[in-house]
Amino acid sequence: MSDVSVIGRGITTFGKKDETIKSMLVEASRKAILEASNPKVDAVFVGNFTAGQLANQEILGSILTNELGLGNVPSVKMEGACASGGIALRHAYQLVKAGEYDTILVAGAEKMTNQDTETVTNALNSAMDRESNEAASGLTFPGFFGVLTNRYMHEYGAEKKHLAMVALKNRNYARFNPIAQFRKITTIEEIMNARPVTDPLGLFDCSPVSDGAAAVVIQRGKNGVQILSSGQASGSPVMQEVDNMMHIPATNEAAKKAYEVAGLGPEDIDVIELHDCFSMTEILAIEELGFFDKGKGWEAVEKGATKHGGTVPVNTSGGLLSKGHPIGATGIAQIIQIVDQLNQSACNQVDHANIGLAQNLGGLELIL
Repeated sequence: MSDVSVIGRGITTFGKKDETIKSMLVEASRKAILEASNPKVDAVFVGNFTAGQLANQEILGSILTNELGLGNVPSVKMEGACASGGIALRHAYQLVKAGEYDTILVAGAEKMTNQDTETVTNALNSAMDRESNEAASGLTFPGFFGVLTNRYMHEYGAEKKHLAMVALKNRNYARFNPIAQFRKITTIEEIMNARPVTDPLGLFDCSPVSDGAAAVVIQRGKNGVQILSSGQASGSPVMQEVDNMMHIPATNEAAKKAYEVAGLGPEDIDVIELHDCFSMTEILAIEELGFFDKGKGWEAVEKGATKHGGTVPVNTSGGLLSKGHPIGATGIAQIIQIVDQLNQSACNQVDHANIGLAQNLGGLELIL
């Protein structure tokens, strides 16, 4: 098996944008190819979730390949809900590692802000089992994570203020990220008193609807930041089938696989980008990834263990909560932040960052 490295990266700003999904993909991809010194690209992988529903556009792999003038190289669009970009990168990584290709362009994008709230909500809910009783009764993802958060608070003693601490930390990091959607200074009081979305989650506890794109070029060899391993697992898309609401087995299993292949453990990781689609999700993820004991994630947040000077800085990009969450781009954007951290060129740079981890909800982890 071959070594695989990230040799180029490109990213747009995140937020409400006038650009089309195609133009954003092209912008990010051209930046990545240029930074990689314009290599011969053997294949193109694109991560996307809702383009067919929200942008009326499919075949993004073929479209991007054509726009970049890459000829007849293989191309594909991959969908895995919030993990779409990460899954595209994982499959590209495996093919380069296996020797099938030398160089692959991996991009991800989403165009979401051009539609009304009901249309976007319906598109996002397609990540659920729409034939289940839950979907028929109107369950949404904020509703699901509201239930989960209430149960966590009941079980372990966390409070709403701990959710606000996560949101504030990530907003403070986003202030210094030039591509972030939300860079305005806020306070714990503003977060605590924000408009409610679903009890106990408020506006700052939920990742926003976003537009944006990100891209990386990966290549066989050790010429950039190396991808050491990747793990993936799946979980139930139906809440009533979940055995333990306090446990995300897909994240836990994927992390175990990634750690095992890399020959590393949580104690070896210097910086993390993880899937904080809701503030509660960050608390659960740091537990499932093995950084803190079950039920103790909120205490770690309270003690400052998830920021600079603590046990391990989490979401130095601002995370999904403040960097933004253009779904297909998210997994690639996380990798870009980790790559920048390991190249000592990131916003909110972590001293002596040598090994990083990226996690997508949906059970996908990459260690670099």
